[in-house]
Amino acid sequence: MRNSIAPASIFLMLLLLLHVPLIQCSIFPLDDESDNLIEHTCKKTTHYDLCLSSLQSNPQSSTADVKGLAQIMADILLANVTDALNYIEGLIKQAPEPELERSLTYCAELYIPVVKYTLPQAIDALAKGHYRFANYGISDVAKEANTCEKKFSGSIQSPLTDWNNLVQGLSDVAVDIVNILLKG
Repeated sequence: MRNSIAPASIFLMLLLLLHVPLIQCSIFPLDDESDNLIEHTCKKTTHYDLCLSSLQSNPQSSTADVKGLAQIMADILLANVTDALNYIEGLIKQAPEPELERSLTYCAELYIPVVKYTLPQAIDALAKGHYRFANYGISDVAKEANTCEKKFSGSIQSPLTDWNNLVQGLSDVAVDIVNILLKG
């Protein structure tokens, strides 16, 4: 006895096989599509390479829209400011000179409210769609990093230059992405 497949069954199987990839592509964005959004977004920032490496290091970026990318960048900024503050606090305990200790303490006093209040409030505002408030809070982070760096002058070399530059760069990128949202 011979098994035969009806032509209608073959047609349905082909139709199903041809449409499954199309359905998958529309439900799950391809990595190329998400990379394109990340690249397109980062091209509109002042620090393209920093933006690209930061966002690509976070797996959630691959499925995020521009608002999600702004949220991710703000979270990356908060993590780095927190790490910088921890580094500063460690240096304060080891500071051999009173002048260095004073400058480090000054920087810690700038970073503490950023970690505890400014950035968490900005991140919350971003999530709620209050982009101007988020922009204001995030841009303040760069100002605090710059103020910290300026505290070291004269004979005292800043041990925080790399941290302050990173924080300032991440803040600039986050502000640039929020500005994309503001422009609609």
